[in-house]
Amino acid sequence: MRVVLAEDLYLLRQGLTRLLEVHGFTIAAAVETGPDLLAALLSERPDVAVVDVRLPPTLTDEGLQAALAARRQIPGLPVLVLSQHVQQLYARELLADGTGGVGYLLKDRVFNADQFVDAVRRVAAGGTAMDPDVIGRLLQHNAGSEPLQRLSPREREVLGLMAEGCSNSAIGARLTISDGAVAKHIANIFGKLQLSPTEDGNRRVLAVLAYLNGAAERPTAG
Repeated sequence: MRVVLAEDLYLLRQGLTRLLEVHGFTIAAAVETGPDLLAALLSERPDVAVVDVRLPPTLTDEGLQAALAARRQIPGLPVLVLSQHVQQLYARELLADGTGGVGYLLKDRVFNADQFVDAVRRVAAGGTAMDPDVIGRLLQHNAGSEPLQRLSPREREVLGLMAEGCSNSAIGARLTISDGAVAKHIANIFGKLQLSPTEDGNRRVLAVLAYLNGAAERPTAG
Protein backbone atom coordinates (compact mmCIF):
# COMPACT_ATOMS: atom_id res chain seq x y z
CA MET A 1 0.00 0.00 0.00
CA ARG A 2 1.52 3.31 -1.12
CA VAL A 3 1.41 6.37 1.15
CA VAL A 4 2.21 10.04 0.63
CA LEU A 5 3.06 11.59 3.99
CA ALA A 6 3.12 15.33 4.76
CA GLU A 7 4.59 16.54 8.07
CA ASP A 8 6.84 19.56 8.60
CA LEU A 9 8.57 18.36 11.79
CA TYR A 10 11.59 16.26 10.79
CA LEU A 11 11.57 13.84 13.71
CA LEU A 12 7.84 13.20 13.47
CA ARG A 13 8.03 12.77 9.69
CA GLN A 14 10.86 10.27 10.03
CA GLY A 15 9.10 8.48 12.87
CA LEU A 16 5.87 8.12 10.89
CA THR A 17 7.83 6.94 7.88
CA ARG A 18 9.57 4.21 9.88
CA LEU A 19 6.35 3.19 11.63
CA LEU A 20 4.45 2.78 8.39
CA GLU A 21 7.30 0.94 6.69
CA VAL A 22 7.54 -1.51 9.60
CA HIS A 23 3.85 -2.30 9.09
CA GLY A 24 4.27 -3.02 5.39
CA PHE A 25 3.44 0.34 3.80
CA THR A 26 5.50 1.85 1.00
CA ILE A 27 6.25 5.55 1.43
CA ALA A 28 5.87 6.98 -2.06
CA ALA A 29 6.86 10.45 -0.80
CA ALA A 30 7.46 12.14 2.55
CA VAL A 31 7.25 15.92 2.21
CA GLU A 32 7.22 18.98 4.46
CA THR A 33 5.48 21.78 2.49
CA GLY A 34 2.06 22.32 0.96
CA PRO A 35 3.31 22.75 -2.64
CA ASP A 36 5.45 19.61 -2.35
CA LEU A 37 2.44 17.69 -1.02
CA LEU A 38 0.22 18.66 -3.94
CA ALA A 39 2.94 17.76 -6.43
CA ALA A 40 3.52 14.39 -4.76
CA LEU A 41 -0.17 13.51 -4.64
CA LEU A 42 -0.71 14.32 -8.31
CA SER A 43 2.41 12.52 -9.49
CA GLU A 44 2.33 9.49 -7.18
CA ARG A 45 -1.46 8.98 -6.89
CA PRO A 46 -1.05 7.01 -3.66
CA ASP A 47 -3.46 4.61 -2.01
CA VAL A 48 -3.77 7.05 0.90
CA ALA A 49 -2.45 10.45 1.98
CA VAL A 50 -1.52 11.16 5.61
CA VAL A 51 -1.55 14.93 5.97
CA ASP A 52 -0.86 17.54 8.63
CA VAL A 53 -3.09 20.60 8.30
CA ARG A 54 -0.42 23.23 8.95
CA LEU A 55 2.58 23.09 6.62
CA PRO A 56 5.13 25.65 5.38
CA PRO A 57 5.39 28.21 3.97
CA THR A 58 2.82 29.92 6.23
CA LEU A 59 1.91 27.10 8.66
CA THR A 60 -1.81 27.82 8.36
CA ASP A 61 -3.81 25.40 6.21
CA GLU A 62 -1.48 24.46 3.33
CA GLY A 63 -1.63 20.74 4.04
CA LEU A 64 -5.38 20.50 3.96
CA GLN A 65 -5.71 22.82 0.98
CA ALA A 66 -3.18 20.73 -0.98
CA ALA A 67 -5.05 17.53 -0.14
CA LEU A 68 -8.38 19.06 -1.15
CA ALA A 69 -6.91 20.37 -4.42
CA ALA A 70 -5.52 16.92 -5.21
CA ARG A 71 -8.84 15.31 -4.32
CA ARG A 72 -10.60 17.53 -6.85
CA GLN A 73 -8.29 16.18 -9.55
CA ILE A 74 -8.24 12.62 -8.19
CA PRO A 75 -11.85 11.98 -7.08
CA GLY A 76 -12.08 9.74 -4.06
CA LEU A 77 -8.42 10.10 -3.06
CA PRO A 78 -8.30 8.72 0.52
CA VAL A 79 -7.08 11.37 2.97
CA LEU A 80 -6.26 10.92 6.64
CA VAL A 81 -5.68 14.24 8.43
CA LEU A 82 -3.31 14.11 11.40
CA SER A 83 -3.45 17.39 13.31
CA GLN A 84 -3.05 18.96 16.74
CA HIS A 85 -6.33 20.87 16.48
CA VAL A 86 -9.96 20.34 15.52
CA GLN A 87 -10.55 22.45 12.41
CA GLN A 88 -14.30 22.22 11.76
CA LEU A 89 -14.21 24.06 8.45
CA TYR A 90 -11.47 21.81 7.08
CA ALA A 91 -13.20 18.65 8.24
CA ARG A 92 -16.51 19.69 6.70
CA GLU A 93 -14.85 20.55 3.38
CA LEU A 94 -13.10 17.20 3.34
CA LEU A 95 -16.43 15.45 3.90
CA ALA A 96 -18.38 17.62 1.49
CA ASP A 97 -18.13 15.56 -1.71
CA GLY A 98 -19.16 12.34 0.03
CA THR A 99 -16.64 10.16 -1.82
CA GLY A 100 -13.51 8.29 -0.87
CA GLY A 101 -12.07 7.33 2.48
CA VAL A 102 -11.64 10.13 5.01
CA GLY A 103 -10.19 10.40 8.48
CA TYR A 104 -9.28 13.05 11.03
CA LEU A 105 -7.09 12.10 13.98
CA LEU A 106 -5.65 14.32 16.70
CA LYS A 107 -1.93 13.79 17.27
CA ASP A 108 -2.13 13.82 21.05
CA ARG A 109 -4.94 11.24 21.04
CA VAL A 110 -3.15 8.57 19.00
CA PHE A 111 -2.06 6.29 21.82
CA ASN A 112 -0.40 3.36 20.03
CA ALA A 113 0.87 2.14 16.67
CA ASP A 114 -1.99 -0.31 16.10
CA GLN A 115 -4.59 2.46 16.45
CA PHE A 116 -2.82 4.63 13.90
CA VAL A 117 -2.04 1.86 11.41
CA ASP A 118 -5.61 0.57 11.59
CA ALA A 119 -6.89 4.08 10.80
CA VAL A 120 -4.58 4.39 7.79
CA ARG A 121 -5.69 1.01 6.43
CA ARG A 122 -9.37 1.79 7.03
CA VAL A 123 -9.20 5.13 5.20
CA ALA A 124 -7.22 3.59 2.33
CA ALA A 125 -9.98 0.98 1.98
CA GLY A 126 -12.59 3.72 1.62
CA GLY A 127 -13.77 3.85 5.22
CA THR A 128 -13.75 6.51 7.92
CA ALA A 129 -11.54 7.08 10.96
CA MET A 130 -12.71 10.11 12.93
CA ASP A 131 -11.50 11.09 16.38
CA PRO A 132 -14.41 11.37 18.84
CA ASP A 133 -13.50 14.99 19.62
CA VAL A 134 -13.75 15.87 15.92
CA ILE A 135 -17.10 14.08 15.71
CA GLY A 136 -18.35 15.97 18.74
CA ARG A 137 -17.43 19.34 17.28
CA LEU A 138 -19.09 18.53 13.95
CA LEU A 139 -22.26 17.24 15.57
CA GLN A 140 -22.49 20.30 17.81
CA HIS A 141 -22.22 22.51 14.73
CA ASN A 142 -24.79 20.44 12.81
CA ALA A 143 -27.23 19.90 15.68
CA GLY A 144 -30.17 21.40 13.79
CA SER A 145 -29.60 19.63 10.48
CA GLU A 146 -32.35 17.46 9.05
CA PRO A 147 -30.47 14.12 9.16
CA LEU A 148 -29.71 14.55 12.86
CA GLN A 149 -33.32 15.42 13.64
CA ARG A 150 -34.47 12.16 12.04
CA LEU A 151 -32.23 10.02 14.22
CA SER A 152 -32.97 8.91 17.77
CA PRO A 153 -30.38 9.60 20.49
CA ARG A 154 -29.28 5.94 20.43
CA GLU A 155 -29.00 5.98 16.65
CA ARG A 156 -26.78 9.05 16.90
CA GLU A 157 -24.56 7.18 19.36
CA VAL A 158 -24.33 4.21 17.01
CA LEU A 159 -23.54 6.38 14.01
CA GLY A 160 -20.95 8.33 15.96
CA LEU A 161 -19.16 5.06 16.75
CA MET A 162 -19.46 4.05 13.11
CA ALA A 163 -17.69 7.29 12.24
CA GLU A 164 -14.85 6.30 14.56
CA GLY A 165 -14.57 3.13 12.48
CA CYS A 166 -16.01 0.71 15.05
CA SER A 167 -17.34 -2.65 13.88
CA ASN A 168 -20.80 -3.84 14.91
CA SER A 169 -19.34 -5.97 17.70
CA ALA A 170 -17.21 -3.06 18.95
CA ILE A 171 -20.26 -0.78 18.95
CA GLY A 172 -22.20 -3.38 20.93
CA ALA A 173 -19.41 -3.64 23.49
CA ARG A 174 -19.14 0.15 23.87
CA LEU A 175 -22.90 0.60 24.31
CA THR A 176 -23.49 -2.70 26.16
CA ILE A 177 -26.08 -3.92 23.65
CA SER A 178 -26.31 -7.07 21.52
CA ASP A 179 -25.01 -7.38 17.96
CA GLY A 180 -28.61 -7.84 16.88
CA ALA A 181 -29.60 -4.55 18.47
CA VAL A 182 -26.69 -2.82 16.73
CA ALA A 183 -27.75 -4.25 13.37
CA LYS A 184 -31.31 -3.05 13.97
CA HIS A 185 -30.14 0.47 14.80
CA ILE A 186 -27.96 0.55 11.68
CA ALA A 187 -30.86 -0.64 9.52
CA ASN A 188 -32.99 2.18 10.98
CA ILE A 189 -30.22 4.68 10.26
CA PHE A 190 -30.00 3.54 6.62
CA GLY A 191 -33.77 3.88 6.29
CA LYS A 192 -33.94 7.36 7.80
CA LEU A 193 -31.07 8.55 5.60
CA GLN A 194 -32.74 6.94 2.58
CA LEU A 195 -29.81 4.68 1.73
CA SER A 196 -31.35 1.72 -0.11
CA PRO A 197 -29.82 -1.79 -0.24
CA THR A 198 -29.15 -1.29 -3.96
CA GLU A 199 -27.23 1.95 -3.36
CA ASP A 200 -23.89 2.10 -5.16
CA GLY A 201 -20.95 2.39 -2.77
CA ASN A 202 -20.69 1.50 0.90
CA ARG A 203 -23.90 2.44 2.72
CA ARG A 204 -22.09 2.49 6.03
CA VAL A 205 -19.63 5.11 4.80
CA LEU A 206 -22.34 7.10 3.02
CA ALA A 207 -24.37 7.21 6.23
CA VAL A 208 -21.38 8.45 8.21
CA LEU A 209 -20.60 11.14 5.63
CA ALA A 210 -24.21 12.32 5.53
CA TYR A 211 -24.26 12.45 9.32
CA LEU A 212 -20.98 14.33 9.79
CA ASN A 213 -21.46 16.66 6.85
CA GLY A 214 -24.89 17.67 8.17
CA ALA A 215 -26.33 17.93 4.66
CA ALA A 216 -30.08 17.85 4.19
CA GLU A 217 -29.63 15.43 1.31
CA ARG A 218 -27.50 12.30 1.42
CA PRO A 219 -24.13 12.44 -0.38
CA THR A 220 -23.66 11.09 -3.86
CA ALA A 221 -22.39 7.53 -3.89
CA GLY A 222 -18.80 6.93 -4.88
